[in-house]
Amino acid sequence: MNTGHNRYKSQGAKIALSLALACLLLGNAHAHRGAAEEVDNCNTRVGFERVHLTAYTPTLSGNREYCNIIPGVGPTKLVFDYEGKSLRHVSVEFEITKEPDGTRVFYREPQKVKTGTANLSVDFSRYGAGNYLAHIAIVDKDKRLDTHIPFSVGLESVPGKNYTPLLITIASLSLLAYGLFRAALKHTPEQNPEA
Repeated sequence: MNTGHNRYKSQGAKIALSLALACLLLGNAHAHRGAAEEVDNCNTRVGFERVHLTAYTPTLSGNREYCNIIPGVGPTKLVFDYEGKSLRHVSVEFEITKEPDGTRVFYREPQKVKTGTANLSVDFSRYGAGNYLAHIAIVDKDKRLDTHIPFSVGLESVPGKNYTPLLITIASLSLLAYGLFRAALKHTPEQNPEA
């Protein structure tokens, strides 16, 4: 007579396990720099090498790192890291423009960056919130290879951790546990004290 009760327990355990796995999978889907084939909006190819942009707004947010969304408008450090060694031996030009009109807000003449890290300082409070482009160009005599990384300043906030999947899972598991408890109470045979 306990088969119904055991069946509810078994189904409940399967559902709870499925929900827990779904939560884990959803929670891990928001990483910034993942697998090599994954799209990274702060990473671009310049020639045969990749360059990664990291932005800091020390007076607004300390040492917090940003990428294609810089929430505050103010003095900003833009750091371009070469992910290989070949760009260290060629002249690279950096330019920042405000879009859509392409107004130049920063320019650094072509030069070799032996360390593989170019540090630029731009005070965006002089130019205001908006969409910007970082132009990174290899310059060799009369040849030029230009690429871009788009980013915004002061237009939107940085997405934080998304706790929605976790909250949905906790609520679902709580409802499931409550339902199983109620079902177990219904199917529990009443014990009559022996006289």
